[in-house]
Amino acid sequence: MKILIIGASWVGDMVMAQALFISLRQQHPDCVIDVLAPDWCRALLERMPEVHEALPLPIGHGEFALGKRRHLGKSLRAAGYDQAIVLPNSFKSALIPWFAGIPRRTGWRGEARGWLLNDCRRLDKSAYPLMVQRFVALAYPAGTMLPTQLPWPALRADPAAAAQARQRLGLESLRTVVALCPGAEFGPAKQWPARHYAAVAEAMVGRGWQVWLLGSAKDAVVAGEILQHMQPSTRQHCQDLCGRTALGEAVDLLGDTSLVVSNDSGLMHIAAALARPLVVPYGSTSAAFTPPLAVRVRQLTLGLPCGPCFKRECPLQHLDCLEKLEPSRVLTAIDELLG
Repeated sequence: MKILIIGASWVGDMVMAQALFISLRQQHPDCVIDVLAPDWCRALLERMPEVHEALPLPIGHGEFALGKRRHLGKSLRAAGYDQAIVLPNSFKSALIPWFAGIPRRTGWRGEARGWLLNDCRRLDKSAYPLMVQRFVALAYPAGTMLPTQLPWPALRADPAAAAQARQRLGLESLRTVVALCPGAEFGPAKQWPARHYAAVAEAMVGRGWQVWLLGSAKDAVVAGEILQHMQPSTRQHCQDLCGRTALGEAVDLLGDTSLVVSNDSGLMHIAAALARPLVVPYGSTSAAFTPPLAVRVRQLTLGLPCGPCFKRECPLQHLDCLEKLEPSRVLTAIDELLG
């Protein structure tokens, strides 16, 4: 059985999609799973043993590109896929498997695309409150009751590649590593303040740890702020890696850490899928829809009346949900996790 997955466009969503891949392999042990997704996803998909091949999607995010989708769909006909599962809810995401003539095309109804999907499901959000449930449900016939315990994403980091990245980046090897992930693609209302991260970094360096600041090039500004808030004596044990690693290297390096403190972000989901001890300060969002799927996790929130607001920026312009979440709470959570 050959299955084509039309993949998600966000890091966290793609990580959670691994639960679907695991579910498919549980039901069809010999099935072949290919994933069509933006090329940046390859580094994640290569670390999912359930995936046979990552197929690059040469179309930009949000681009309709009907001609490109038609051409790509027709080029996939020779692969002989038995089923396509479409994870995004957009109309355009269902076009490629339709052009490919894949016999069974599965997905949630989304943007008026019922005629493109012949296994089109109506989503009952109360039955599937979590995104991972909505992904896994597509592995089963419509109306099937899901297992009580769903599979969780389990990325496979490469220790040898992590060692090479350490050497390339000049990272010290004697101190235990805590990774801080201070960025959030969604917006500043998800970002715990830089000075709070700095306080945690200084406390961990004082305990004999080293600190890695991980993120994209966009996160270099907040990483610089964290370093500015630190004393020179502790700053020497804090390495700013934002924008200096490819996504695959970031996965391997996270797998080489002993603790992660992260905003609600894609790196949070990667850390959870690597089973790293994880502390997450929540601001404008909550864990009600896309929680980190791991056991050793502490989710911190103040539960203010104004939240969660799910806004990119604080509509009240005070960001109390994160400003008043003190570093001492994160350090207490760390102590609980590490025993």
